[in-house]
Amino acid sequence: MKKLHGLLMAICLAVMPVLQSCSDDDGYSIGDFTPPLWATVRVTGNAFYLDSDVWGTLWPVNTDLGWYEAVDGQRVLTVVNPLWDNYEGYDHAVKLLRLQNVLTKGIDTLTPETEEEFGNDPVVICQGDITISGGYMNIFFVQNLPSKNKHRISLVRPQADEELYGEDGYIHLELRYNDFDDVTNRQAYGAVSYNLNSLDITDETKGIKLKLNSQKNGEVEVTLDLKSSDADNVKSRSDADLSGMQLK
Repeated sequence: MKKLHGLLMAICLAVMPVLQSCSDDDGYSIGDFTPPLWATVRVTGNAFYLDSDVWGTLWPVNTDLGWYEAVDGQRVLTVVNPLWDNYEGYDHAVKLLRLQNVLTKGIDTLTPETEEEFGNDPVVICQGDITISGGYMNIFFVQNLPSKNKHRISLVRPQADEELYGEDGYIHLELRYNDFDDVTNRQAYGAVSYNLNSLDITDETKGIKLKLNSQKNGEVEVTLDLKSSDADNVKSRSDADLSGMQLK
């Protein structure tokens, strides 16, 4: 409890505009809420809980969640009011204040036959908006919205393992974007979370080198370190409303 209370206080000090209030005693108040957290939905029976990248397992005590259709493995962004620690086998009991589904995908294989399907159109991604936590690569970007056809965003690997697992100790991947020549110049936030469990990540793996076509800088390679903790890597945008994105 004290460890988690310390974490809450540390977040309050670091992100004061995001957290409304923090209790001075060894507990949580009804006004406490977290910054947006990356989490994975886990279905159990006819209920669900959230496996947060940083906060651990979260059991929602809301009684008004009948609108939400839980899918096991779905990635979400959530803001919660923590209520109790160590609740019936879960790390925390929480009230969900916000819950947004995020497009959740695996890694595809890039081949000569799929080159056109994946495309390589430029994307707008700000520095720091690609992170790895909870076994996922999480990406925020600004989408130039389509008029009718959903855009495709894909994390792809080369066919040959020797190209995927480089001698430099890094796993080599590419982010591919296909706008299908359908853009409107209307913009909205987009987000996607890629499951990395198909990769052979060992203690010797330094990280991931990700190639992408940046609208501002052209073809670039981003290096993501796997040695830092999830708490160091995790990042989310408090202002990211994903309701307008058109992605597949």
